[in-house]
Amino acid sequence: MMQDGSRAALRMDSSPQPTAPAPSARARRVALWILLVAALALQAALRRAMSGASSLAGENQAALYVSSGVWLRRLSLGYEGLWADIYWTRAIQYFGTSRLSGDTQFQMLDPLLRITTTLDPRLIVAYRFGAIFLAEKPPAGAGQPQEALQLLRRGMAANPDYWRFWEDMGFIEYWDLRDYPMAARYFKAGSQRPGAPIWMKTIAASVAAKGGELRTSQLLWTQVYRSAANETVRRSAIEHLAALKAAEDIQALDEQLALYQRHKGRPAHSFEDLVSAGMLRGLPDDPSGVPYSLNSNGMAALGKASKINLALAR
Repeated sequence: MMQDGSRAALRMDSSPQPTAPAPSARARRVALWILLVAALALQAALRRAMSGASSLAGENQAALYVSSGVWLRRLSLGYEGLWADIYWTRAIQYFGTSRLSGDTQFQMLDPLLRITTTLDPRLIVAYRFGAIFLAEKPPAGAGQPQEALQLLRRGMAANPDYWRFWEDMGFIEYWDLRDYPMAARYFKAGSQRPGAPIWMKTIAASVAAKGGELRTSQLLWTQVYRSAANETVRRSAIEHLAALKAAEDIQALDEQLALYQRHKGRPAHSFEDLVSAGMLRGLPDDPSGVPYSLNSNGMAALGKASKINLALAR
């Protein structure tokens, strides 16, 4: 009887021998391993930076991640889209974790977005939502509108026919930088891109003529609400529109309070005085259903239970 070792040897001898990998396949495999090792190194560096363990200064850190994004793209072997998705996911995770922890610095946000969009220059969502993350004032965002504009400019260069980048630039110039002439120029330029809706021209004209008036801001947020496909953006538009409506109400109520004082020779003690004088039909409520109140200076203000964030109207 043949020994087990002999049977094993016979099977090995009689089996077809595997052919050696072609040089190109072997080179591709080696390059893939280099890519994986490099990615792991980048992920480790990223975790150290996010935990505050990195000793690099902010400027040098950003430069490192810009260059690493270019390098990673060169080594991606056709998987740029996959790596872009991975880094976009990391950017979202980092942003969410920073917000929950109360960190308002967001130092790694812009570098992560640079890597993502370097790997995939056509990843529209990374430009648009990344710009929102960067531009929003702390603690909701990083409070970096200039970085947001730079991100969107890179998006424009890579996707010149996507009109919404011009819309986003106009919003940042309008709300965050209060540069109304520049905002109007972006809206007008965006209205000339393929597929842009007619309301872009309307907004451009309104911003150019009226600047930062409440009505103009309401027009902008109304268009955001109507055109947004994302529920988070729609909720944000609703919150901003409620804040703008409250600001408009308070302005009108203050005018009525001043008129009451001129006619009566004394300030009103409550809005009930205005109702009794026939100046209001009833006690006024804010958009969240909470009655307005008078502050210590006798001027209109939100009630203590109000759910309106009046800062969104500024």
